Amino acid sequence: MIKKLVLVFIAVFAIHSYGQEGTASPYSFYGIGSLKFKGTVENRSMGGLSIYNDSIHVNLRNPASYAGKNLESFNNESRPVKFTVGASYSSINLKSDTGSDNTASTTFDYLALSIPMGKFGFGFGLMPYTSVGYKLESLNDNEDIENKFRGEGGLNRAFLGLGYQITDELSVGIDAQYNFGNIQNSTVEYLYDSDGVPLQNQSRENNRSDLSGLSFNIGLSFKKLLTENLELSSGITYTPESNLVSKNTRSFSTITTNTSGSEFEINTIDVDLEALGLLETDLTLPAKFSIGAGIGKPRNWFVGAEYTAQKTSDFSNDLYTSNTTVIMYEDATTFSLGGFYIPKYNSFNSYSYIKRIVYRAGARYEKTGLNINSESINEFGISFGVGLPMGSFLSNANLGFEIGKRGTTNSSLIQENFVNFQISLSLNDRWFRKRKYD
Repeated sequence: MIKKLVLVFIAVFAIHSYGQEGTASPYSFYGIGSLKFKGTVENRSMGGLSIYNDSIHVNLRNPASYAGKNLESFNNESRPVKFTVGASYSSINLKSDTGSDNTASTTFDYLALSIPMGKFGFGFGLMPYTSVGYKLESLNDNEDIENKFRGEGGLNRAFLGLGYQITDELSVGIDAQYNFGNIQNSTVEYLYDSDGVPLQNQSRENNRSDLSGLSFNIGLSFKKLLTENLELSSGITYTPESNLVSKNTRSFSTITTNTSGSEFEINTIDVDLEALGLLETDLTLPAKFSIGAGIGKPRNWFVGAEYTAQKTSDFSNDLYTSNTTVIMYEDATTFSLGGFYIPKYNSFNSYSYIKRIVYRAGARYEKTGLNINSESINEFGISFGVGLPMGSFLSNANLGFEIGKRGTTNSSLIQENFVNFQISLSLNDRWFRKRKYD
């Protein structure tokens, strides 16, 4: 147990030390940033499916997964305590009508623990939910820099969940989520003299929002054997609409820049946002609903599909506006298709290790809900992954790979062609055992 906990914390420390930028997407400029949490590595390797639950992996998207039946293979004792930690690396090619560039980001994705308690199950953990990280420029008619935009930060989520096994086939659960974080951004407006030479001093607008608020996620999970070798798995989740409180500050600075582009403040004036009614604002987190189902042979193969809808059109942010683009929020949808295959899960001799590897694959199409200059920003990805057994009690390391694209080059926008690599540890242990006496 101690060795496994040490391994988890070493992994978290290494991920945090290396992964300082959560995203490098220019689309994180909008709203509260780009959505970071899309499930565990196991979910993402199957196109984002969250409908499949088992006794050795944590499903963070459906709280009903915290509950479950006892393990017949272990004398009907309780299922194991499950730890999981994950991280990802993204390599992105940014393409526009006028050129292209490459960027990358590395980030910690989640840390969670699931504890069985009879028919109940508890889960808690921490994850980055959205991320902001961009450096953008706009040009004037003379092809000189007109504005520079920079942003960082994002929204984090700590959660505590409870699941209950109603029957052998049906479980229900709920997550209480505390959202917190901050978003910082700045805009520099460049002015030029009559000869087209930049003025010595320029103006910069600085904004910061500190966000906090509660949200909830409710889930159902249903599994039923249709035949001796065929099982139906299905799931439903619903996240009601919730509000975030945003405490805001804004200031204007006079700056000067050197030849390398570094900015130096000369003086700063704070804006009285209270007089403008913007000192404290509310942000709406839209309601979200997902439903999916699939079939498979237990511990051998599974294939399923899932549909997710979110009322992103209800989102608004009164603090930030843009004069250079027309931004709208429309309802978001995601279609996911995926599954896994295990050649022989109970092949435990050293020569057949490869037969116990879990092979995963999937695809997804996402309408993100962001509409810029009358262009919907959509995303498509194809994913693959493996689960590598490790240790003596069904622990495993999971590797995922995804290739896809986001956005378009139409209407002077940017298309992101991305390659994502994910890794996680799923560690299992026994805390509660039945005592036996001779």
